[in-house]
Amino acid sequence: MKLRADELKKRAEEAGVSVEQLAGAVERTGLEGKAAEKAVRNWISGKDHPRCKKTDIERLADTVGCEAKDIARFVSRVAHHRGSPRKAKLVVDLIRGRTADEADEMLRFSTKRAAANVRKALLAARADAQEAGADSTELLVAECRIDEGPHIKRFRPKDRGRAHPILKRTSHITVGLQERPGAGF
Repeated sequence: MKLRADELKKRAEEAGVSVEQLAGAVERTGLEGKAAEKAVRNWISGKDHPRCKKTDIERLADTVGCEAKDIARFVSRVAHHRGSPRKAKLVVDLIRGRTADEADEMLRFSTKRAAANVRKALLAARADAQEAGADSTELLVAECRIDEGPHIKRFRPKDRGRAHPILKRTSHITVGLQERPGAGF
């Protein structure tokens, strides 16, 4: 679960809640006083440092008078997918911006190898959203990206004692869901 900074900022302004009040709500061990205020300012500006935890998002939502699902994005990641990022991006581009149900159907019947791991990330993100009380029919694929992972290095023997390198590429798959804007009204 990640905090949506723009949504938090908008809801805090609507509720008339200051940064100091938000900081008071998220105070916990290791995040007290000025550190909590600085963390809230970072979160509102879009930085995720220090890492915003699930409990922090729930407390911020209570303070601004909404539910956690309204200011959160549900993110799941599959690391070290054994496939090149270039090929996995083809699958990810298919589902970006679609509803979660539509994306799941597309991935279920896709012949691409990366579709299985992208679907795994999608289903994990959907499960997180349902746990937080989000309406599964209103979920959109808001974030969907492929990052390059480490290369597995191998060598192919060649003539006269030479060896040619082979790079087996891996990728990291990230899928993020959020409720459709205006859902639940």
